[in-house]
Amino acid sequence: MARRKAPRAVFERTPKGFVVNLQREEIDLIVRLVGELRNLLLANDPNTAAITRRLFPPAYHLADDADADTEYQRLMRDELVASRLAAMQQVADTLHAAADGKSPLTEEAMHGLLQSLNAVRLVLGTLLDVGEEHHPDDIRDDDPMVGEHHLYQFLSYLLEAAVEAVSRG
Repeated sequence: MARRKAPRAVFERTPKGFVVNLQREEIDLIVRLVGELRNLLLANDPNTAAITRRLFPPAYHLADDADADTEYQRLMRDELVASRLAAMQQVADTLHAAADGKSPLTEEAMHGLLQSLNAVRLVLGTLLDVGEEHHPDDIRDDDPMVGEHHLYQFLSYLLEAAVEAVSRG
């Protein structure tokens, strides 16, 4: 009886870096979603502030610290945006080559991918109003946002796989 090969991990750590074992369509989807988030951040549109708010969590949570939090956001937001944009650009520049096995992701690029996947997932989770009690089995097939919920689950899966790959180091 022939032995079955174990399925390949989505992200494989090798001596040269991280190989990405995803289909071309999945890579294209990730790059597109990261690009859409990049555009949202660059637009700096007050109308999108509600869906990107989880990317810039408050440093101060008490009502009497509102002024301190406003000041923190004023001082740190540009740096946070720049960090996210750099990670997103790195994803766009390196992910296809890593998936082809030609050029595995470096540790730094893998962390950029983690940051970008998490950011896209946070924004999508905000759009879907995902909370602590969110369970994928509760989503009905006739839900108008069923596709977005499936996408959220896919991003969660990728994020978990990426964290596991980095943790195995």
